[in-house]
Amino acid sequence: MGNPEYKVVEVSMVTDTEIETVLNEWSRRGWELERITYAMRESQKRPSMAFVIFTRKADAGK
Repeated sequence: MGNPEYKVVEVSMVTDTEIETVLNEWSRRGWELERITYAMRESQKRPSMAFVIFTRKADAGK
């Protein structure tokens, strides 16, 4: 088993619909969700950006 390959998708409009779209699109392509990281601004209660991180086996996309 080789090292994992990573895919990072930036979501600039952080809504449930946008995150669902990213999750569905990349999982259909064989990627598995690793984590979601949110970028916050001090003056706001909602995230200003999200990074959705996926992994798969290095040879899975070839």
